[in-house]
Amino acid sequence: MRDITHFVNGAAVAGRSGRFSDVFDPNTGEVQARVALADAGEVDAAVRAAAMAQIGWAATNPQRRARVMFEFKRLVEARMDELANLLSSEHGKVVADSRGDLQRGLEVIEFACGIPHALKGEYTEGAGPGIDVYSMRQPLGVVAGITPFNFPAMIPMWMFGVAIAVGNSFILKPSEKDPSVPVRLGELFLEAGGPAGVLNVVHGDKAAVDAILAHPDIKAVSFVGSSDIAHHVYTTGTASGKRVQAMGGAKNHAIVMPDADLDQTVGDIMGAAYGSAGERCMALPVAVPVGVKTAEALRERLLGQIETLKVGVSSDAAAQYGPVVTAAHRRKISDYIQLGVDEGAELVVDGRDFHLQGFEAGFFIGPNLFDHVKPDMRTYQEEIFGPVLQLVRAESFEEAVALPSKHQYGNGVAIFTRNGRAAREFAARVEVGMVGINVPIPVPVAYHSFGGWKRSAFGDANQHGMEGVRFFTKVKTVTARWPEGMSEDSAFVIPTMQ
Repeated sequence: MRDITHFVNGAAVAGRSGRFSDVFDPNTGEVQARVALADAGEVDAAVRAAAMAQIGWAATNPQRRARVMFEFKRLVEARMDELANLLSSEHGKVVADSRGDLQRGLEVIEFACGIPHALKGEYTEGAGPGIDVYSMRQPLGVVAGITPFNFPAMIPMWMFGVAIAVGNSFILKPSEKDPSVPVRLGELFLEAGGPAGVLNVVHGDKAAVDAILAHPDIKAVSFVGSSDIAHHVYTTGTASGKRVQAMGGAKNHAIVMPDADLDQTVGDIMGAAYGSAGERCMALPVAVPVGVKTAEALRERLLGQIETLKVGVSSDAAAQYGPVVTAAHRRKISDYIQLGVDEGAELVVDGRDFHLQGFEAGFFIGPNLFDHVKPDMRTYQEEIFGPVLQLVRAESFEEAVALPSKHQYGNGVAIFTRNGRAAREFAARVEVGMVGINVPIPVPVAYHSFGGWKRSAFGDANQHGMEGVRFFTKVKTVTARWPEGMSEDSAFVIPTMQ
């Protein structure tokens, strides 16, 4: 049995708690490794190492820190195939999708390579007689990231890339379901010239999360996961005086207008709904066709595409998606499908009985399609996080705008149309944080920022881009004067710039 250890202060560290979690190969259903689960003492040891390393790292000038990020990017690119295969072996997504996972993370690393420019402050010469005012951005100290199973490379890099580049040290608590790639990223950062202790990887479950949230020396926490846990992380972390950004669940909608290019639309929805077995917070599990004619045409074309959809093992280059991450998650998806039937939705395609020959014990589930789903159904209100597409029919543009706007989640939404006026009005009015216009998965580029609304995000700071720089730094403003002499009464009145 392979043991996956923590990575602390530049070295592999065996777990001391005596607790472990199984890591599966989703393609075969077999346990392939076990990962150590940290207790509060092990988290504390990592924080102490990070605090010591951060002093020297913060004193390193931004250009030199950027050079480490450049070399880290080069090393990850050089090992792309190794890392993608390792990621797929634990998560289950196809290897091409794992490469995309890594690449989207590297785009934030590329942004972090320009950190000297992003850290420039403001300067006002002559704000008053002989007085200059300037500001500077300084690191917080030790910060942490708690990341989900569905993007074990991208989301950690979204967090630690910016946090480390601005001068913090970082504690990464990845998902215990697919922890190997985060460890390799820590090792590659060390190989790139990053000092030991600047990037640490500590595995764990709720005990480790609660230890991070309670630790007095951790100044900020970035989180991605389910909304209930995001709310817990936000309330607990902020009560402990930390900065917290906590991204939660999603139920993203694709609005399909009557004038949409259905060939493009169907292809985009298929990839966004079923890619990575639907295990994406920016997936499109809900399609909203406007008008009966649009709904019937969309349904017919989706059925044709679903018939040709290939589900296979992660290493199959022809497969469009692979297994889900665990047997427990497959059961959860199946339970939601049955709930949808019980609620009265029409199950047009049922993928629950899908089995892949030779891999019958793998965690596979076929594509599923519901029609005539209603907004009051639990399966519509809640996040399923699997290869399940629901059609919610709308009679008008107004009804289509209202559906995502009234939903408890507000992560992403897309509209498919040729009408520029409709698209512009939709983007302005819809109550959702990220909008795509003929773009099915509107994840912003790295120099913009990622973040949803409502129960999709807790806190007032988005991830990466300049929002990430602001989240992981604090502003210090200096007012300086070099007087030739002191006025006798100037110290006893409030300073002004007269």
